[in-house]
Amino acid sequence: MDDLEKAILISFDESGAVNSGLKEQAVAFIQQVKENSSVCSICIEKLCFSKLVQVQFWCLQCLHEVLRVKYSSMAPEEKSFIRKSVSSIACCEPVHANDSNSASILEGPSFIKNKLAQVVVTLIYFEYPSIWPSVFVDFLPNLSKGAMVIEMFSRVLNALDDEIISLDYPRSQDDVAVSGRIKDAMRAQCVPQIVGAWYDIISMYRNSNPELCSSVLDSLRRYISWIDIGLIANDAFTGLLFDLMLVDGLLDQLRAAAAGAVLAVVSKRMDSKSKLSLLQNLQIRRVFRLVAGDSDSELVSSVAALLTGYATEVLECSKRLSSEEGKGVSLELLNEVLPSVFYVMQNCEIDSAFSIVQFLSVYVGTMKSLSALTETQLLHVGQILEVIRSQIQFDPMYRNNLDVLDKIGREEEDRMVEFRKDLFVLLRNIGRVAPDLTQAFIRSSLDNAVSSSEDRNAEEVEASLSLFYALGESLSDDAMRTGTGILKELVPMLLSTRFPCHSNRLVALVYLETITRYVKFVTENTQYIPIALQAFLDERGIHHPNVNVCRRASYLFMRVVKLLKSKLVPYIETILQSLQDTVAQFTRMSTASKELSGSEDGSHIFEAIGLLIGMEDVPVEKQSDYLSALLTPLCHQVEVALLNAKSHNPEEPLAQIENLQQIVMAINALSKGFSERLVTATRPGIGLMFKKTLDILLQILVVFPKIEPLRSKVTSFIHRMVDTLGSSVFPYLPKALGQLLTESEPKELVGFLVLLNQLICKFGTELRDILEEVYPVIAHRTFNILPRNDIQSGPGSCAEEIRELQDLQRTFFTFLNVIATHELSSVFLNPKSSGYLDMMMQLLLYACCNHKDILIRKGSVQIFIRLIKEWCAGPYGEEKVPGFKSFVIEAFAMNCCLYSVLDKSFEFRDANTVVLFGEIVLAQKVMYEKFGNDFLLNFVSKGFQNVHCPQDLAEQYCQKLQANDFKALKSFYQSLIEKLRPQQNGSLVFR
Repeated sequence: MDDLEKAILISFDESGAVNSGLKEQAVAFIQQVKENSSVCSICIEKLCFSKLVQVQFWCLQCLHEVLRVKYSSMAPEEKSFIRKSVSSIACCEPVHANDSNSASILEGPSFIKNKLAQVVVTLIYFEYPSIWPSVFVDFLPNLSKGAMVIEMFSRVLNALDDEIISLDYPRSQDDVAVSGRIKDAMRAQCVPQIVGAWYDIISMYRNSNPELCSSVLDSLRRYISWIDIGLIANDAFTGLLFDLMLVDGLLDQLRAAAAGAVLAVVSKRMDSKSKLSLLQNLQIRRVFRLVAGDSDSELVSSVAALLTGYATEVLECSKRLSSEEGKGVSLELLNEVLPSVFYVMQNCEIDSAFSIVQFLSVYVGTMKSLSALTETQLLHVGQILEVIRSQIQFDPMYRNNLDVLDKIGREEEDRMVEFRKDLFVLLRNIGRVAPDLTQAFIRSSLDNAVSSSEDRNAEEVEASLSLFYALGESLSDDAMRTGTGILKELVPMLLSTRFPCHSNRLVALVYLETITRYVKFVTENTQYIPIALQAFLDERGIHHPNVNVCRRASYLFMRVVKLLKSKLVPYIETILQSLQDTVAQFTRMSTASKELSGSEDGSHIFEAIGLLIGMEDVPVEKQSDYLSALLTPLCHQVEVALLNAKSHNPEEPLAQIENLQQIVMAINALSKGFSERLVTATRPGIGLMFKKTLDILLQILVVFPKIEPLRSKVTSFIHRMVDTLGSSVFPYLPKALGQLLTESEPKELVGFLVLLNQLICKFGTELRDILEEVYPVIAHRTFNILPRNDIQSGPGSCAEEIRELQDLQRTFFTFLNVIATHELSSVFLNPKSSGYLDMMMQLLLYACCNHKDILIRKGSVQIFIRLIKEWCAGPYGEEKVPGFKSFVIEAFAMNCCLYSVLDKSFEFRDANTVVLFGEIVLAQKVMYEKFGNDFLLNFVSKGFQNVHCPQDLAEQYCQKLQANDFKALKSFYQSLIEKLRPQQNGSLVFR
């Protein structure tokens, strides 16, 4: 063993026994050898004599790298030496007289032979056919030496496909050109001989060496796509391939490889007429029986892929052929293969390249134009429905995970939701093509699911119910209401069914979702209302043992109540009685927990009750009794909790706070069922009950002023009372707003401003007195919190704080806009507020010109327009607000209406910016109407002169402004700005 071999062994050592310093020396030594000009000769020499696989691999790898990187600079003699040497090794011939190692390389491990094949393919890349035209022809006579050379030849062909020819990998244009050159030369020179060799090898070795034949068939499969199909698609070769598939006793791997080769023949690209003839001649029915074997076997998987591929090609032919004869043959072949394809879809592992949904969707699409389906087609549609049902079923192994909804269960549920989408689209298409059959299938599925045993039917029931639910998307409202087809049997059957597996979370949820989807049927068939209610009120729904099901049931029940409305009046007593424990449980202190968060927090049951008892159809006495029975205990719980808190002896303060949150949420949800007209006009007694409740809940803000979740819940209730009580809420507003103003954090201010915006939009100028009291406080706090310019974000800044500041800024601008547009701008001028007027103007001016949010810029311009209209009487009128006119003309007009739009960041291609620009032009129009020549002279003589505007364009602007065509003014001003921009050269300075 020489130094190089020792260094190679050390460098490849993975045992950890070699010192790291020694390993580094070995790697450095090997690198020196690589840089030696005679490294290729050294490698060939080692390959001839060394028996060490590490040395063999290193030498082959080195040759591969040198050829790939340095081929163009190598001497012709060196290339010739490598070519002859590598060819000799691959064909099991001695490189020179003393070589005794070629056979040992071909007998070596796979990674050595694969690397040798890679070296040969690299030479083919550079040299075939111009320099080394005989590479394939040289191989063929050597195949008679036996399995070693045959296997090496197959490895070379496979490596050629992987490295150069196959389109499964991205290729450069140069590589594509090389691939074309090699394929053209092979077709002209040696493909028929190679195919003949394949045939002979398979025939000779099928029994004695099936693994070798499998390798040869793999090469064959790869090359079928670009060689003459007639070489394979003939009686002799296809007969051999089918014979291999059909003979029992042969190795599964060999039979599967034969199926793969036939699939390549089937998938060969050609014109549809020729393809149909080829498919017909294959007599594919011969292999149908093979898919009934072990579904996990390699043979069954390969035959399954063959049948699905064959069916896809037949379907494509039927679409593309226009002749009746072609369509007839296609249909015949399709009808023949489809039963086996359906079997494969339900029982076998499907090749990932085949899309079940895509294939079935295309097949069902061929039926859409037919007036009636044949018996065979109806049979196939039934089988497709079976496939859909089997595909959408959850795996029973995940049953417990899905029931408790742990991480695994959640992931599986999300995966299935996504997976089902296309299958449900297919189902709806079938429902349109064969509605009666689809409904009958679903009924049969439900019948079977009900009768099967509990331990195995949860997944079947869930799938059957999901099919029924998905079908509803394709039905019109009329079809739902009248119960088209057998729906009139299916819906009552669904309502009255109690599945053995109803305790399963998924089954319970899809059952309730399906009832909710088809409840329109109950609106027309009111005799089913009792059993529909029972489904929601018993252990199938709101009283289900799974809390997630209970909450979802509450939400869905609320939707059902909204739909059925007055039809439920006779059942109110029954419903309220059934819900007594649920109502009590929701607000019970010991059960309040953080788990009751999110959109389905359980409060929907109170909304449902509110919708029921809030109808005018309910007698007034009954309504008062129902509402009192709910509000009185809830308000009492609040009063007790507040007393405990005031006495400084709170029991479990955290639990009390959570309990109060639950109560406020419940009352809030309950009030949604009562209209403003009912509580203020027709039944003021009901309104009085809500006023008393509001008064009690406002005490929460006094006792717990700093508990943000509670503040949020009470604020939400105030919002609700504004809508419900109308102007009669006014006496409660000073107290409510006063308490809400005690906190100054951005998040709390945002909530407060949103409430004020609602009040202003609802009551307008009636709110003036209240606003004059609260605006100075809001302005003081907001201007202390918000920066005068942009909100800075960057290193060291807290993302949450930045987001809260941005929310506050956005909401404050909206607040100013709402005040200005509801004739309340006098609030800004009130003596208590006037000290903040200049700060407000500077903030608005900066926002008009520079804010990154275009919508805020637009809103700020609109505020200025409104203030100009309200505060400025006309060109000769008295100034209502001293200094405002000059500020608008000199600051707002110049900076916003001229300089800001000249900036290149003002992007006219953006739709929102175009809308902003329209507001800016409108502002100019309004300023001219109010200020006349005072505005025009300043804007044109100072502003236009500063931006180097030509005199003729300035005169045109004046004419457009004084005319009555706003559209023409806007268009001209945009073109003017675009003409002026190139002249600015970054010289604009915002004042």
